[in-house]
Amino acid sequence: MEQNTNFPLIILSSLWALASAGFAWYCITVTRQITYVTLADGRRQTRKLPMMFRLLLPLAPNFRNLFNRSAWTRIKENINKHIISAGFEGLISKDEILSLHILLPGIIGLLWVLLIILSVNTDTGQILKPALIPLCILGPVLLAIYPSVWLKQAILLRHKSIRRSLPFVMDLLTLSVEAGMDFMSALQHNIERRTIDPLAEELIRVIHEIQLGKTRREALRDMSQRVNMQDLRSVIGALVQADELGVGIGAILRIQSAQIRQRRFEYAEKSANKAPIKMLFP
Repeated sequence: MEQNTNFPLIILSSLWALASAGFAWYCITVTRQITYVTLADGRRQTRKLPMMFRLLLPLAPNFRNLFNRSAWTRIKENINKHIISAGFEGLISKDEILSLHILLPGIIGLLWVLLIILSVNTDTGQILKPALIPLCILGPVLLAIYPSVWLKQAILLRHKSIRRSLPFVMDLLTLSVEAGMDFMSALQHNIERRTIDPLAEELIRVIHEIQLGKTRREALRDMSQRVNMQDLRSVIGALVQADELGVGIGAILRIQSAQIRQRRFEYAEKSANKAPIKMLFP
């Protein structure tokens, strides 16, 4: 009789063990996957998506029809611009970002609430103490906004990298142009001898677009729109204007390089002034 009573419990425990093992195997498989984007010249550059994103992205196509309505058109356009600015074009789509806004609170948020409920002492007969209700709400809310926060943070990191390397690229272009090379040859020469960073990725795309038939002005303007960064926009605006007016590019590059270094110094000085205020909280 006792064996018959324990038999369903054994079956249930075995099923839970199989489910846990299957989920652990899926997590390990996803963790080992290497995600990358393909550059304009065919090379692959690794990109890291958050673990939660990679776990839930296979479920994203289930919500595609929900975001096909015209009401989402403008939002999807803005998200697509942010994806391109962050350098994740081709790796994650605007529909997947919108789907993650539902999947993260719907699945991870639900697990968060269940974990809180299971960890609470239920001797009083209450499923959940009133003091923990804000904590249960806060978790899903933070998960719901996390995709947008992550995307904005990725853009800031990419802009920071471009801002750091832009003055050196401008100096090398200036030296090459003043040595007698034309702008495109100087750009190609610069790219071949640089490690692939966000700025190099964008310049590779500019060269590829020009080789496919775009004018230099169009390729540079498209780069400015993709990156959407003030320092780069001012440099490209000056280069396009110099090209239209027939002014020597070498002098423009030197002036822009000096201005970028000055803005970079001011940015560093501003960040240093904010440091004592930020240290007050810890």
